[in-house]
Amino acid sequence: MTFLERDPLAPQAWFGNLPAAHRYTYGLAGERFFRALKDEGKILGSYCPKCDRTYVPATAFCERCLGELTDWRDMGLVGELHTFTVLYVDVEGRPLETPQIVGLVSFGDGGIVHFLHADPESLVIGMPMRAVLKPPHERQGSILDIQYFEPFQA
Repeated sequence: MTFLERDPLAPQAWFGNLPAAHRYTYGLAGERFFRALKDEGKILGSYCPKCDRTYVPATAFCERCLGELTDWRDMGLVGELHTFTVLYVDVEGRPLETPQIVGLVSFGDGGIVHFLHADPESLVIGMPMRAVLKPPHERQGSILDIQYFEPFQA
């Protein structure tokens, strides 16, 4: 039905709560990625030999050639700071008592957006950042198993 064929007496808006149920699943690649993070404390990437790209977080198929990715690689816990921002308000627009820093830490040809623990004045694009994981008994198989990223000096 087109907009012009629409019943003019039909409701124009829905007021109140709209009940909806859903379930998010990681999929096969996400399951393997988060299980490795939880059980082994590893960040995995999936490699496409045809396109010479490594995806982090790992995916099941290459976004360029659509080939199935079966070569999984341990990316280590140290990535490179690609960008960051300082947050002064929460998602509701309320001021934060303490500003938070969120950044994109690159691994391979992808990366992870997460909290950073550092003085923002000390952060430099391109610097190494290390994932600080929760203790093994506290991990639940989610991105929050990474507590934060911090500057890393070898």
